[in-house]
Amino acid sequence: MIRVLVNGADGRMGSQVVKAVVADNELELVGGVSISHIGEDLGEIAGIGALGLAVRAGLGTAVDELKPDVVVDFTTPQAVYGNVKTCIAHGVDIVVGTTGLTEKQREELGEEAKRGDTSLFIAPNFSIGAVLLMKVSADIAAYFPDAEIIELHHNNKLDAPSGTAVMTADKIAAARRKAGAVPAPDRTRESLEGARGASVQAVPVHSVRLPGYVAHQEVLFGGYGEILTVRHDSLDRKSFMPGVILAVKKVSSRKGLTFGLENYL
Repeated sequence: MIRVLVNGADGRMGSQVVKAVVADNELELVGGVSISHIGEDLGEIAGIGALGLAVRAGLGTAVDELKPDVVVDFTTPQAVYGNVKTCIAHGVDIVVGTTGLTEKQREELGEEAKRGDTSLFIAPNFSIGAVLLMKVSADIAAYFPDAEIIELHHNNKLDAPSGTAVMTADKIAAARRKAGAVPAPDRTRESLEGARGASVQAVPVHSVRLPGYVAHQEVLFGGYGEILTVRHDSLDRKSFMPGVILAVKKVSSRKGLTFGLENYL
């Protein structure tokens, strides 16, 4: 049994992780941590009935007392860096679904984890469908180098663009370089700053934030006389749980940093 502690256990994603861990017979939920709902039962918060496990305050203390094998972090961009450092300092593996870490921070934390003989897994997206969208987009970019990304999320998402969109743009740019494929010149001049979206490695990325959405992404490829669109929609946060559970079971297999769910597929 893999002992799992959920950080951010009372949040929308954290509650789904609680349910998914409880439902898996290879995992044992040992507790949850948050800055709110302290003392309340994790199962009742998640809507699955009392589990006899109360929400705790303080990640480091919880790790010391509960001795999990893996911590799953779905907190906030402001807190995730410190949370990862806490887990590394306490010698526990960590699966991170919180976005907001920069590439420099990821590399720094990866080196720190390697020195501490711990495993750190970070994924911009735990949906297997979204991972396949990124893979397919990279394959297409070698032949259709002209691409733009539209990502759509709920209005409570704390960052823009999404980590998935940034990773997709990075993969498109790498595929273009490898194939020697050069996009057509963009001669548009913005009459209003930001009208063309953000630029991630010369790939325009447009972020939509509206109530009703969960997590959605379109990658649009333009060719001469034809267009190709790839789209993925997560309609429920349950769609992320198979990827989270896979990461929890696989994280200890590689010391240091592993970035992206495709490494486990």
